[in-house]
Amino acid sequence: MRAVEDFELLERWRGGDAEAGNQLLKRHFDALYRFFTNKLPDHADDLIQATMMACVRGVGSFRKECGFRAFLFVVARHELYRWIRKHRRSRVVFDPSLVSVADLGPSPSTALAQRKEQRLLLMALRRIPLDLQIVLELHYWEGLSTRELGEAMEIPQGTVKSRLRRAREALEQAMGELGESQAEVRATLDDLEHWVAGIRANLEVPE
Repeated sequence: MRAVEDFELLERWRGGDAEAGNQLLKRHFDALYRFFTNKLPDHADDLIQATMMACVRGVGSFRKECGFRAFLFVVARHELYRWIRKHRRSRVVFDPSLVSVADLGPSPSTALAQRKEQRLLLMALRRIPLDLQIVLELHYWEGLSTRELGEAMEIPQGTVKSRLRRAREALEQAMGELGESQAEVRATLDDLEHWVAGIRANLEVPE
C-alpha cells in the first residue's frame, strides 16, 4: 500500500479529516519536540500545537517541491520567534541572528546530557545566536540536506555552507569560554557528530 505523503495528509486535515491530522502529528512530533524542548521546554507542547495549526493555514503559500520537512521547520521557527517576541520582557527588538536562548532567561535543564561533553555542547548551543543554534540542530539532529536547510532557514542554498561554518565557529568559541580545559573542548569538537547524536538520543518524548 502506498504511504500517504505528508502534504497529502495536511490537505486532508485542512479539509476536515482529523485522522489525517493525527497521522501527520505522529510522524513529526519527535522532531518538533526536539526543536522546541532545547529552547523553551516548558512551552514545547503548546508550540508544537501552534506549529501544526500554522501548517494548515500556510500550506497554500509554500512551494511543495522542497519537501514537507523544510516547510515544517520554517513554520516551527516562525512560531518560536513569534512566542519570544510576544513574551520577551526586553524592549530591545528581538533579532535571532544576535540573541541566544541564554539571553532570554534561565536555560533549560541539562539533565538530558549524560556525559560532560554533552553538557558542554548543550550549554554552548544555547549561548550562540538562535539562528546559528537552529541551523546546527537541523543539520546534525534532523539530517536536513543543504537544500532543505536553505528552505528551512529562508536563505539562499549557496549560503548554507557559510552559515554552518559560522555556526560551528560560534559554537567552538562558546565551548572555549565554558569548557574546563582546552583539551576537553578539542575532544568534544573532534567528535562533534558523536556527541550531538548522543544528545539527540536522549531527547526522548515523555510517555
